Amino acid sequence: MSKELPPIVLPAGKKVFFASDFHLGAPNREASLERERKIVRWLDSVREQAAAIFLMGDLFDFWFEYKHAVPKGGIRLQGKLAELSDSGLPLTIFTGNHDMWMKNYFPDEFGIPVYKNPRSLRIGRQRFFIGHGDGLGPGDTRFKLMKKVFESPFSHWLYRQVHPDIGIRIAQLWSGRSRASNHKKDAVFLGDKEWLLAYCRYKEQQQHHDYYVFGHRHLPLHLEVGANSHYVNLGEWINYYTYGEFDGHTLELKTFEE
Repeated sequence: MSKELPPIVLPAGKKVFFASDFHLGAPNREASLERERKIVRWLDSVREQAAAIFLMGDLFDFWFEYKHAVPKGGIRLQGKLAELSDSGLPLTIFTGNHDMWMKNYFPDEFGIPVYKNPRSLRIGRQRFFIGHGDGLGPGDTRFKLMKKVFESPFSHWLYRQVHPDIGIRIAQLWSGRSRASNHKKDAVFLGDKEWLLAYCRYKEQQQHHDYYVFGHRHLPLHLEVGANSHYVNLGEWINYYTYGEFDGHTLELKTFEE
C-alpha cells in the first residue's frame, strides 16, 4: 500500500491543478526568464479556481541546497509561491531527477511540503497516484543506480564540501548535457512500451487508482491503464506549456495559452 497524502474535499466550483518540468535555468538565462514569467502568469490565472496546486518535479534544471546557499535564479517563481502559500492556498512539491536535492528550504521558507516518492491521494471521490515519475517502470537500470548514488547521504555530504560556485556550475553542465541527449527521444511516443504506462498497469494490479499523474516523460499523454483508470503525463514547459486540471470528475490536459 502506498503512503497517502491528506484527502482533498473540493468545494463547488474549485479545481486541483498539476504541473511539472519547468526546468528553470535551461537552456539559458534569457529563455528561462521568459518561461518563468509565463509560469507566474499561469499561476495567477488559476489561483482563484484552485483548491490546491501540485508541482510535480524538475521545477529547476538544477537545484542543490547547501547549508547557507541555494542556486541563484527562479526568484519570480519563488516569490509567487510564497505569495500563494501565505494566502492559504495549499501547495505541494514533488522532487524530480533534476531537483532531487531539495530539503528544508521550501518547507521552512514557504510552508510548502516536499515529497521525494510518489503518493496516493483522494480528491473528492477519485483516487490519484502522483509523483515525478523518474526511476519507475521497467528498464533504465543505469539511471536507477545513479539515482541511488546521488540520493545517498554520503553523496550529499561530499558535494557540500565543494564550493557552491564550483559545485553549481558542474551540476548545471551535467544537467544540460543530460537534457540535450534525451531531447529527441522524449518526443517519440512508444505505445505499449511507454515505461510509465507499464508501471501504472503494474500498480493498478495492486490497488485501484482512477488517475496516475506523472511528469518526467516530457511528452503530454493521456492513456488508458485499465477499466476506469488513466495515466496522465503532464508534459513540460519548454515546448508544450501543458498542465492538468481536475474538476472533481475528470482530469484534463490543457495548454496555457494567453
